[in-house]
Amino acid sequence: MTRRQTGERVNGQELTQLETRELVHLGKEELEAGHYSSAQRYLHAALERQRTPEHLSLYAVALAQTAGNVQKAVALCQEAIKREPRNCNHFLRLGTVYLLAGRKREAIRTLNLGLRVGKNPAITKLLQTLGHRERPVLPFLSRGNPLNKYLGKMRSSLFKK
Repeated sequence: MTRRQTGERVNGQELTQLETRELVHLGKEELEAGHYSSAQRYLHAALERQRTPEHLSLYAVALAQTAGNVQKAVALCQEAIKREPRNCNHFLRLGTVYLLAGRKREAIRTLNLGLRVGKNPAITKLLQTLGHRERPVLPFLSRGNPLNKYLGKMRSSLFKK
């Protein structure tokens, strides 16, 4: 049941009539559908009622998508991870927030930490879409070293054929 099927429920009076779990459910649906502003309203209402790690990380994704407030979104996800460190979904959401901010390196690191916590197909799929980097040809040199770059391009062209 989406927002369009139930009628617009985002005005303050009707939000107060919904239970917290309904707000979270509707917020998740709106997030998945790409309706970030309504998802933010639902999840914010749920978060005001009950500050659980799940609510924190879901609201953080919606906040980063709509307001672009990445700093606050990262802080909310980190709070969720601190309170519930064995839930890989929080790592997935923090990684998503980092990607929205253009911080790919931190996103990949966070997603890999999430995989250590638990096998999550969504994390695996996201990491696959981000791509895999080979190890540097000369590991004792930095990845940005011109020699590593040149040798890496040669290795790549040799193995593509």
